[in-house]
Amino acid sequence: MSIEQRYITVSGLKVEIVRKDIKNLHLGVYPPLGRVRVAVPLRVKDDAVRLAVIGKLGWIKRQRACFDTQQRQSRREMVSGESHYFLGRRYRLRVIYREGAPKVILGKRIELHLPPGATSEQRERLLQRWYCRQLRELVPPLLKKWQKKLNVSLVECRIKKMKTKWGTCTADARRIWLNLELAKKPVQCLEYIIVHELVHLIERHHNDQFLALMDEHLPQWRLRRAELNAAPLAHESWNC
Repeated sequence: MSIEQRYITVSGLKVEIVRKDIKNLHLGVYPPLGRVRVAVPLRVKDDAVRLAVIGKLGWIKRQRACFDTQQRQSRREMVSGESHYFLGRRYRLRVIYREGAPKVILGKRIELHLPPGATSEQRERLLQRWYCRQLRELVPPLLKKWQKKLNVSLVECRIKKMKTKWGTCTADARRIWLNLELAKKPVQCLEYIIVHELVHLIERHHNDQFLALMDEHLPQWRLRRAELNAAPLAHESWNC
């Protein structure tokens, strides 16, 4: 795919333009600092992008304000006493060094059991793998429920860490991706993202039809989106 990248300034705002072989213009605002990116068809000129951004300036400012006020965790050192989240609940971490296979135990705390001398990176990988396993148990029943309700068929659902999206859908391949960070959020937020991505199998764009489908099948989706966006963000080393 041919891709062209450039930057323009609109009302003092730096805007990244990415031209590629697509049919419609897509404008996004990304954390943590509110980076503005517009993906546009190859034929669209800068003036058209400028007008689109001007028309969305109010929305862009609101999105950036949300990022400024949203709680963000400090960098996790993976040591006892730290706060970590699972399904919307905060847990204290307890690191226990002992011989044997590494494992995670969830109780009043999240316990990491590792061999003596395990590094911070090893402790983090153990917890991330545990989060992934939890999601892999939570997701299938929700997929089964909503594929039936929406009358859609998914080929594959994958999980990975994503910096700018909670989920994404490749409609042609009938595949969706879910952000690993969803394991830290309430189940109803995970369900909202699953429904959102499955609806994209019916309607690819965030247009009136998409919103109508969301309203019909998950009337409280806006509340769930607000709950998700209000939850603490993980610390990330962002490249902006």
